[in-house]
Amino acid sequence: MHENIRYINSGDFEKEVLQAKAVVLDFYSTECPPCEALAAKFEPLSDIYGKDVTFLKIFRQENRDLAQKLGVSSSPTLLFYKGGRRVGDQLSGGIRRSEIVRNLELLIPRERSAELRTAIARVSTECEVLVIGGGPAGLSAAIYAAQAKLKTIVVDKDLPGGQVKVTHLVSNYPGFQEPVSGYMLMHQMAEQARGAGVEFRSAVEITEMDLENKNIVIDGFETIRAKKVILAMGSSPRLIGVKGEREYKGQGISYCATCDAKFYEGKDVIVIGGGNSAVEESLFITKFARHVTIVHQFAQLQANKASQEKAFANPKISFLFEHEPREFIKEGSSVRHVVVENLKAHTLKTLDCDGVFIFAGMKPNLEEVADRFALDQWGYIKTDLQMHTNIRDVFAIGDVASKVYRQITTAVSDGTIAAITASKELEVTQ
Repeated sequence: MHENIRYINSGDFEKEVLQAKAVVLDFYSTECPPCEALAAKFEPLSDIYGKDVTFLKIFRQENRDLAQKLGVSSSPTLLFYKGGRRVGDQLSGGIRRSEIVRNLELLIPRERSAELRTAIARVSTECEVLVIGGGPAGLSAAIYAAQAKLKTIVVDKDLPGGQVKVTHLVSNYPGFQEPVSGYMLMHQMAEQARGAGVEFRSAVEITEMDLENKNIVIDGFETIRAKKVILAMGSSPRLIGVKGEREYKGQGISYCATCDAKFYEGKDVIVIGGGNSAVEESLFITKFARHVTIVHQFAQLQANKASQEKAFANPKISFLFEHEPREFIKEGSSVRHVVVENLKAHTLKTLDCDGVFIFAGMKPNLEEVADRFALDQWGYIKTDLQMHTNIRDVFAIGDVASKVYRQITTAVSDGTIAAITASKELEVTQ
């Protein structure tokens, strides 16, 4: 137990929280990777802010009634109280250090916040292999590097798992006779990496990045220096640039069926796209939605034949071919209408819905570093067969690297190649 953190139960809530001056309360669970990631931030911050703010933890499963009363449905969740009243944000999931600090500073005077900020000591850490990104490519690289007895650190802006952890089912990963949930597949990969000795810095912000000198700064205070850097930042959903898309993201527009399909029980949904992701995720959405309309710009789907056959046979799915969205219209708190254009007749019509899912491909997460690399015409990093980039000792793997196919298996292959190459090169120089 950390000296500046106390554990309470629901019976202590009145006294310890509502009658206290300033409190941050962590609803945690056991066997919870996001909770472990939070603890690595929560404990050091208690050393800094602990004289001004009371740091408390409460086991969510044993205090369900209180959790439900307070609107807490997942772990970890942080709540902030000042003078017995809730203030600031309710933080859940992959919680960043900067988010915690911002809310802690609401609990204390501004002058004291500035004083405490200056007391935060900078930390320097050295390793042999630094992997930026914790998806299948990054985790595979980390496992191989750590098993080669190289000190390896994985840094991720989110929690380990990448896009795969929010994929409903993975049916083509070798070794599984039946489809496996994306979350469990990535959980096992992350646990294997931890077992090999990999260190994680999860849900962090990279505030500085000097790839030429192979060091980064995370959360503004920890500098990590490496001998080899492996970039595995993955990809993000590609925006389609339609009016209303950016404004209403999260307000009826979603890019993740696994995350949000459950909110459309008995409702009508529109899916934009016709590739593998669009069709496969549409099939998943039909487990909840009353009806799914797939809007696709071409005259036929681009998904694999097996998925197409399932979609065409599903009575809950209909298709609108050779149409594209032109505007998303919000009504009340959510998008309720989609204006689409008939690409043959060049006429417009409005479709009614309860929500929209967009699956229009992915883009590499290279916004902060793209100008430092040789890129292909689609914006992916060019590499050689060993995954080297044009920057010495820097590798690119997975969805940031230029290649023909992007699958979990090809990402794992990239990570394997990069880690073995890095290991052999370090053997020569040491």
